[in-house]
Amino acid sequence: MTDSPGPGGRALVPWPRVWKWVLASSLVSVVALTLPESSKACPPRCECSAQLRSVSCQRRRLTNIPEGIPTETRVLDLSKNRLRWIQSGDLAPYPRLEEVDLSENLIATLEPNAFAALQNLKVLKLRGNQLKLVPMGAFAKLGNLTSLDLSENKMVILLDYTFQDMRNLKQLEVGDNDLVYMSHKAFSGLLGLEDLTIERCNLTSISGQTLSYLHSLVTLRLRHLSITALEDQNFRKLSNLRGLDIDHWPYLEYISPLSFQGLDLHWLFITNTNITTVPSNSFKNLMHLTHLNLSYNPITTLDPWAFKDLLRLKELIMVSTGLLTVEPHALGGLRQIRVLNFSSNDLQTLEEGSFHSVNSLETLRVDGNPLLCDCRLLWILQRRKTLNFDGRVPVCAGPVEVQGVSLSAFSDSALFDHFTCQKPKIRNRKMQQNFLCMVNRVLYHLSQVVAREGQPVSFVCRADGDPTPAIIWISPQRRRITAKSSGRIIVLPSGTLEIRYAQLTDSGTYICIATNAGGNDTYFATLTVRGQPLDSASAFFLNRSLYSGEYFNDTNLNSTRVFLKFTLDLTTILVSTAMGCITFLGVVLFCFLLLFVWSRGRGQRRNNFTVEYSFRKSEPTTGSSTGGTRKFNMKMI
Repeated sequence: MTDSPGPGGRALVPWPRVWKWVLASSLVSVVALTLPESSKACPPRCECSAQLRSVSCQRRRLTNIPEGIPTETRVLDLSKNRLRWIQSGDLAPYPRLEEVDLSENLIATLEPNAFAALQNLKVLKLRGNQLKLVPMGAFAKLGNLTSLDLSENKMVILLDYTFQDMRNLKQLEVGDNDLVYMSHKAFSGLLGLEDLTIERCNLTSISGQTLSYLHSLVTLRLRHLSITALEDQNFRKLSNLRGLDIDHWPYLEYISPLSFQGLDLHWLFITNTNITTVPSNSFKNLMHLTHLNLSYNPITTLDPWAFKDLLRLKELIMVSTGLLTVEPHALGGLRQIRVLNFSSNDLQTLEEGSFHSVNSLETLRVDGNPLLCDCRLLWILQRRKTLNFDGRVPVCAGPVEVQGVSLSAFSDSALFDHFTCQKPKIRNRKMQQNFLCMVNRVLYHLSQVVAREGQPVSFVCRADGDPTPAIIWISPQRRRITAKSSGRIIVLPSGTLEIRYAQLTDSGTYICIATNAGGNDTYFATLTVRGQPLDSASAFFLNRSLYSGEYFNDTNLNSTRVFLKFTLDLTTILVSTAMGCITFLGVVLFCFLLLFVWSRGRGQRRNNFTVEYSFRKSEPTTGSSTGGTRKFNMKMI
């Protein structure tokens, strides 16, 4: 409708437009009135974001919670101030809060129900305060809380039911406290907890009963603790645990075979401890373990089949352990190994025989080791174009002609010039008392020795080869004897078998095996141990060892100690026989004397008696009445 002049020549007022303007103005006023005053305000010295509904008052030297915080605020950051306590009503005006950060204040006291009004709270950070004790009920009614950080406080103890109402809590950190004890029901009520970190505390043990309430726990981190041993079934009820991190336990020396019983771990880190061997017996139940980290432990040797039960292991990390030797079959059973990290150790070689199979290997880290580039590393050279060295190609530390050369720099033609082996050969066989012995249609040299019981015996076995052969012995009972063996029978570093006190059960054939990557050589030695002599003269010389070294003084020769045999003399035999006869005759004479005394005593008794009887007659007799009577004597024997 167009405007037209009215009576008197004045234009008519466009009432529809006026009403529209009035209505729009009223709507704006109503919206402005309905918006909370807090949406337009912000506490002094704080920063607010209406879009994020957040208030940040970080580093403002606040001693109290500031006024003017919008009531619809969801994120409140009061960290790095000077707050000393939180009372029950301090945060009640802000029921929509979802995240509160009170880190790095001076809070020493939490009153019961301090956060009870925050029904929507999901994240609460109390890190770096002065809390010594969390009273029961301090976290009451926080049923929706998912993350709680209590680290870097001064808490000494966790009381029962401290986290009772936190059924939806997923992540809890209580590290960097002065904790000395966690009560058995401290974690009661944490039905949904999935991630727990306990570190830098004064705990000396981990109670399986305390952890038993965490049925949903997936990741557990235990770091910088002074625990000396992992006892049986410390984690027995954590059936959902998939990751366990044990780091910086400098006093840990023992891991019980049943420590991880009941767990179904996928990754396990045991680092910076004092264990000296791989805890193989503790891995028996970890059938689904795929990642294992044993770095920074003083483990110098990997024994054969150290990981035999970890059939699904894909990644093994052992960095800076001081590893010197990886025994044959040490990695046996690892059928799916893909990543192997032995960097920064003292390995001189890594033989293919240590693996179950190298076909599955994708990444190999052996950098930072004094590697000797010989035939034992040929398998790495042959795969150098397909193996991933993670950007750190190994470098040869020897021999001199290839020192400092990286493995990737060798050409195919140079492999057989530098990476060849010489088969072991036991030297100086003819210098011993040897004869030929046929075993399985193979001709061997054999040495035999006769020794007295109690005497020491040594068999020397030395071999040449490249690389230097390793010497092991096989006893008559088919027991392996190596340089690591201890007890009465040992192998010296030179390869010599030493029997300190020969016993009758030591008799038999001993086998010396010299082996390296090029093959092996074998030497047989027979020992016959006889019983100790009875005469005093032989006993006097029993501890004196006379051996063939008097005739073969060259210590480099392959020799055998042979001891003199002492025989019995005639005087000893006569004296022993006389003593035996005298003893026998004395016993016989004593028995006769006892029989004589006994028989004399029995002769004084009466052993005879008379029996009188009469025969019955079918008819009466006419003769005398005594005609039918008979008598006879009986003697008791």
